[in-house]
Amino acid sequence: MKRWFERRPALSWALYDWANSAFATTVMAGFFPAFFRQFWSSGAESSVTTFRLGVANALAGLLIALAAPLLGAIADRGGRRKQFLAAWSLLGIGATFGLYFVAQGEWALATTLFVLGTLGFNGGIVFYDALLLDVAEPRDYDRVSALGYGLGYLGGGLLFALNVLMVLQPARFGLADAAAAVRFSFITVAFWWLLFMLPLLLGVREQPPARIADGRSMLAAGWHELAGTARQIRAHGPLLQFLIAYWLYIDGVNTVIKMAVDYGMALGLASSDLLGALLLTQFVAFPAAIAFGRLGQRWGARECVLVGLAVYAGLTVWAFFLDSTREFYAMAVVVGLVQGGVQSLSRSFFGRMVPAGKSAEFYGFYNMVGKFGTVLGPLLMGATAWFLDSTRASILSLLLLFVAGGALLWRVRVPAAQAGQSAGSMS
Repeated sequence: MKRWFERRPALSWALYDWANSAFATTVMAGFFPAFFRQFWSSGAESSVTTFRLGVANALAGLLIALAAPLLGAIADRGGRRKQFLAAWSLLGIGATFGLYFVAQGEWALATTLFVLGTLGFNGGIVFYDALLLDVAEPRDYDRVSALGYGLGYLGGGLLFALNVLMVLQPARFGLADAAAAVRFSFITVAFWWLLFMLPLLLGVREQPPARIADGRSMLAAGWHELAGTARQIRAHGPLLQFLIAYWLYIDGVNTVIKMAVDYGMALGLASSDLLGALLLTQFVAFPAAIAFGRLGQRWGARECVLVGLAVYAGLTVWAFFLDSTREFYAMAVVVGLVQGGVQSLSRSFFGRMVPAGKSAEFYGFYNMVGKFGTVLGPLLMGATAWFLDSTRASILSLLLLFVAGGALLWRVRVPAAQAGQSAGSMS
């Protein structure tokens, strides 16, 4: 009798989202920025601490954005997506575990480990996304992709809630103080990531390439295929148009994720309320992402993403008039309703345009665009706030990203022949 993870490869695949989302919530969005300022970079000027964090995030994003397409090309030629996923994940897991041992004031070591952890997190996602085409038929891309995002929000949210409780009541968990609880939370993330990565490694069977290449020829072929992929993307009108649209609107989505807490603090809202709103978004996003997947099957992925972008555009206008904690919580609910749907259906819609046998390579470009989609939005907000001397007005600048990205996406059509190629990759 087969084990459950062998009988349910789609669920085994989706559980990796449950696994690595703990890093995204507890480390990236939750504890690392605050703990870096208060513990590892204590005593430094606020502007210096902000600069150090900015350099760390920018360096990690740039490295993975540049490496993602090549990694995908190599994986497609070598047929080793699971091995690459495991290797990058272990890099992230090891770096996260190492954060526990970083002493107070050692900001350089903390920064190095954070960059390595972020690289491992994003590097693994390149191969995780590509494996979607090995666990689902084209007709099920929307549903399975949404399942992954939904489980990610739930799993990341559950561990984050436990970690927050540890920080609020450290004695209850046998910990000396809040600082010890934060450091121990990094260990829980590492073990969570490792444990729930196993179903994918054991239960997902990837489609082998026509020919397995050795290491040296695989690297050379990767560079060759990367250049070929760039030419294919330029020649493929709908795919190129989608990537430009995705770059614009996902930059807006990422900016909302990264800037929401800072925006709320600038308006004078309490940090404890902002933390509660972040948790609320995670748990609302779980069922909403799965529901969006089903709606994508019924109405179409592109149409549902457009609905989500319209909601985001409305949110930016609403945020301009925000003046209470209750409204911030309400906005957190609305964000949770559409955030996972926009992300998951974008991934599955792109999968329908990927040529047969090129999933990791093309998803490498997709992830590269997503990583570069964390620059324009913050720059727009910063420039608007600077010139108009108004934090409130800066949020309205994101309308440009949602409207322009949505307009381009509206014009994208997937040729029937291209959809057939995606289906062929499953055979």
